[in-house]
Amino acid sequence: MADRVITLGRSAVQHGRDSDRVYLMEMAAGDMPGLLPQLNELAARHGYGKIFVKLPARFVSAFRADGFVTEAVVPGFFGGEEDGHFMGKFLVPGRDEEPRQKEIARTLALARKTAIRSANGRPAPKEYVIRRCTPDDCRRMAALYRAVFPTYPFPVHEPDFLARSMADNVIFYGAWSRDGELAALSSAEQYRHNGHVEMTDFLTVPGHRRQGLAGRLLAAMDREVRRSSIPVAYTIARALSVGMNITFARAGYRHAGTLINNTGICGRIESMQVWYKAM
Repeated sequence: MADRVITLGRSAVQHGRDSDRVYLMEMAAGDMPGLLPQLNELAARHGYGKIFVKLPARFVSAFRADGFVTEAVVPGFFGGEEDGHFMGKFLVPGRDEEPRQKEIARTLALARKTAIRSANGRPAPKEYVIRRCTPDDCRRMAALYRAVFPTYPFPVHEPDFLARSMADNVIFYGAWSRDGELAALSSAEQYRHNGHVEMTDFLTVPGHRRQGLAGRLLAAMDREVRRSSIPVAYTIARALSVGMNITFARAGYRHAGTLINNTGICGRIESMQVWYKAM
């Protein structure tokens, strides 16, 4: 079961056992200072191991005084004007320890090196068609997400969730092979009032990997975001995914920091890398 999204005041918060955390997705500034004890109470009530927040720089001192640490910083995250801090509070012993640090560091170094060597990446074969998804695609999309990701932080396995997301603030892109098979997916989750967009939900069917499809999908979403005048794009990518980290580095995204033991994907909690780009 996917983690739940609720509201505390006017702030959007996700929580659940899959990621074993409370996640402040969108802060409403007017909810401070009362929001902070509410986050702590929610985490304590369920016994979660981490609280993860994204917030404007002006609130950092209050959260830091409560035991949060900054794990990543995105310049101009809020409207291109105020930096965004990605902060974590670790609530159980060991949650702040990542035994695969050396492997994560190697993956990050490889992404940076590859980006320098080949800034434009490898083009996808011409037989793939890249286009924006429509509500008619939702059943096929949900089936694909269900097959590749047994667990995921959001209910992308449900066609109705995907359709609601499309009608709200999320743009999905897909890659279709010559024979009509849906081979890859991605999404751009737009937060226009906060001035940023998250590039996320990347998936490539195993038989279609090593074709550069993630890079093509990201390029298509980048073009659309530029037309919409959203100043900052970012992603939270699996720290040990060589392919995804290379994809963002090649596309000109900059590394902002590492979120330790942050997100439940495919049945385990993983550390994540934050990448960003001024659009």
